[in-house]
Amino acid sequence: MDFTFTEEQQAAVEAAKAVFGGVAPDGVPSPAITAGAVADDFDRALWTKLADADLLSLLLAAEYGGAGLDAIALCLVLREAAKVLARVPLLESSAAAAAVQAYGSEELKAELLARAGRGEVVLTVAANGRTGHDPAELAVTARRDGDAWVLDGVQTAVPWAENADFTVVPAHTGAGRTVLALVPRVHEGVVLGEQVSTTGERLGELRLESARITARDVIDVDGAWEWLRELLATGTCALALGLGERVLSMTSAYTGKREQFGFPVATFQAVAVQAADRYIDLRAMEATLWQAAWRISTGAGGALPASGDVAVAKIWASEGVRRVVQTAQHLHGGFGADVEYSLHRYHAWAKQLELSLGPAAAHEEALGDLLAAHPLG
Repeated sequence: MDFTFTEEQQAAVEAAKAVFGGVAPDGVPSPAITAGAVADDFDRALWTKLADADLLSLLLAAEYGGAGLDAIALCLVLREAAKVLARVPLLESSAAAAAVQAYGSEELKAELLARAGRGEVVLTVAANGRTGHDPAELAVTARRDGDAWVLDGVQTAVPWAENADFTVVPAHTGAGRTVLALVPRVHEGVVLGEQVSTTGERLGELRLESARITARDVIDVDGAWEWLRELLATGTCALALGLGERVLSMTSAYTGKREQFGFPVATFQAVAVQAADRYIDLRAMEATLWQAAWRISTGAGGALPASGDVAVAKIWASEGVRRVVQTAQHLHGGFGADVEYSLHRYHAWAKQLELSLGPAAAHEEALGDLLAAHPLG
C-alpha cells in the first residue's frame, strides 16, 4: 500500500489546521462541571469558519461548490478536528451529504447539496437503532403510501438531532429492503426527546409516529445505507486516531517535565514502555484506518469486502483509543483529573467514541463471519 497523500488531500489538512488552530480544548464545555447538557447548540462560529474554508464541501462535486475529494480527505480533516475536540457535526453532515450525492435523486441533490456545502443546511444520521445495540435499519419501518413514505419507529442517541435541519434515517420496508429518509427536525409525526452523551453534548431520541416523508426525500437504492454506515464508521475511527495522537502528545509533554527523584518520569523504564505500547496502538489504528478509507474511496476489490477492512479499523480504534486515554490518565496521576486541565475532556470524548464504535468483540465476530464466507486462498 502507498499511503502518500495527494496534494489536494494535504491542502485539506493545511486548511483544517488553520481553522482548528484557533480552538482551545480547555475552553470546550466539560461534562465534569456541567449538570445535564453542556450546551444547547454546537459551535456555530467554528461551523462558519469550516464553511468559509470549503471544508464542509470536501466530498461534493464541483457542480455543488465542492472540492470533489474522497473519504481519505474527510478522514484527514476529522483527525485534526478530534485533536481540539471540535464541537461540530462535521462527520455526520459530510457523510450524509455524500450519500445524497451518490444515491439521491437529481432533484434532491439540486435542492440540498450546495446549501449543505455552504453550511446553511446541517445534516445528521440516525445510526444507533432503537437501543444502541440493534441494527439501525431495523428500528424504523417504512411503507409506501402514494407519493410519500410513512415511517414508524424509534432511533436512539442521534448526534446533533436537536440542531440539525435533517436527520437521515435508515428504515426497512416490508420487502426487507432498506431506504434512507431525510426527516426534517420539525415535522408532523416527529418527536425528539433529549438525551445526553458521555461528552455532555445533546443527543436526540427520535420518535417517528406515522411521519409522512415525500418520495423525493427518500433514497430507495440498494447499498446506500451500507455505504453510508461504513463511511460513518471509518470517520469515527479517524476521530479516535486524532484524539489518541493528541492525548499521547500531551502525556509525552507532561512526563518530560514532571520529575521524581530528580529525574523526568519519562526516563523511567515503566513509563517509557507504557508510552511505547500506546504509540504502537496509534500506528495500528492509523494503518487500518487508511486501508478502510482507501477501500471506500476507490471501490477497489480485495480478498474480503470493504466491510472487512472497516471492521479491522473499528477493532483497533475501539480498543486503541481506550488504552491510550487510560494510560495517559495513569501517567498524569491526579493532575489528569484536574478540571482546569483538558485531559479529562479527552477521556470523556474517547469513551463516547468507543461507545459509538461498539465493542471490538462484536467486530471480530463480524470479521470472522466474513472470513467464513470468503475463505482466503
